[in-house]
Amino acid sequence: MDLPAENPFASAQKRLVSLDALRGFDMFWIIGGGWIVSGLAKGLNSEWFNQYIVPHAEHVPWEGFVAWDLIMPLFLFVVGTAMPYSFAKRLEQGHPKGRLYVHILFRVVVLWILGMIAQGRLLEYDLSKLRLYSNTLQAIAAGYLIASVILLNLRVWGQLAVTVALLLLYWALLMLVPVPGFGPGQLTPEGNLAIYIDKLILGPYQDGTSYTWILSGMTFACTVMMGALAGQLLRSDLGKTRKVLFLLASGVACIWIGWAWGLVFPIIKHIWTSSMVLYAGGWSLVLLGLFYLAFDMLPLRFLAFPFVVIGMNAIAVYMITRVYDFRHLGDIVVSGLSRWTGDWHDLVRAVAGVLVIWLILFFMYRKKTFIKV
Repeated sequence: MDLPAENPFASAQKRLVSLDALRGFDMFWIIGGGWIVSGLAKGLNSEWFNQYIVPHAEHVPWEGFVAWDLIMPLFLFVVGTAMPYSFAKRLEQGHPKGRLYVHILFRVVVLWILGMIAQGRLLEYDLSKLRLYSNTLQAIAAGYLIASVILLNLRVWGQLAVTVALLLLYWALLMLVPVPGFGPGQLTPEGNLAIYIDKLILGPYQDGTSYTWILSGMTFACTVMMGALAGQLLRSDLGKTRKVLFLLASGVACIWIGWAWGLVFPIIKHIWTSSMVLYAGGWSLVLLGLFYLAFDMLPLRFLAFPFVVIGMNAIAVYMITRVYDFRHLGDIVVSGLSRWTGDWHDLVRAVAGVLVIWLILFFMYRKKTFIKV
């Protein structure tokens, strides 16, 4: 990619439909896509569906990776993809780097507080129940902060080199540093270095799960950086066809490298292993390439609209669905249908709940009300 030496964010382009649609596609599964899959499973009562589809709508307990496990990495990846565009806009408006860093820190703090509200029990106002670091938004904050420093101070090859170095360093730390009581190279839920550091530093404010956060910030940043590198590709002067081919080819390469590395350094989302970063990042690159082909090259933008409506208010819809189950609002309309819908009623409830959320977002979209951090 031939990016300018002085300003790697020059020549900003128009907003990408594919990026908003991909963000919305990811959020769709968070806000109710899982309900719909569960409702379909109950209505169909199909052995094939239960064997091949339902497992992809549930997280794996520890090692391995299914479609549902892609939701959080894709969220971080999309954040990274948008960074070159948002930074370019601010720099072109004449904002100095110092002011940009202030905005970055402000965004990190807000995301952190929102994460504590969503899953950290902040609003219970009980210090004994508080969880300081326990949510996707906080993972985004950590990854975004580190990626911002990399993105603003290095050119593309330097960014790539640092990202690879972080992946290798994380592997080395987890596999070579001995954990008291367990030794080196332990990747069990209780014995890995990342969970040891979380418990050591966070103490009673650790979230009590096998997910890790502090040391995993290194690889959160790598996921964000994979998105940022893709965003710079999309902003480059390459032709659209070459961009799609590059995204798809690099995505497939990352999937295979991540899978191969996973044979010796397992793919474990809970501790965000380096192999998982590459494997999930590869699928994210493939999805971005396909969405870019469909919605920014081919005349299929009308198909993107339902997802764009969600994607334009991603943080807002994430927060409101953390605190309220919108199927209850949908039940006001569809609860009386249960006598006719039978085993399909869970699906009807799920669709109604998602539709309520979507209509709220559509109203905000029409009013040009976009809540951003």
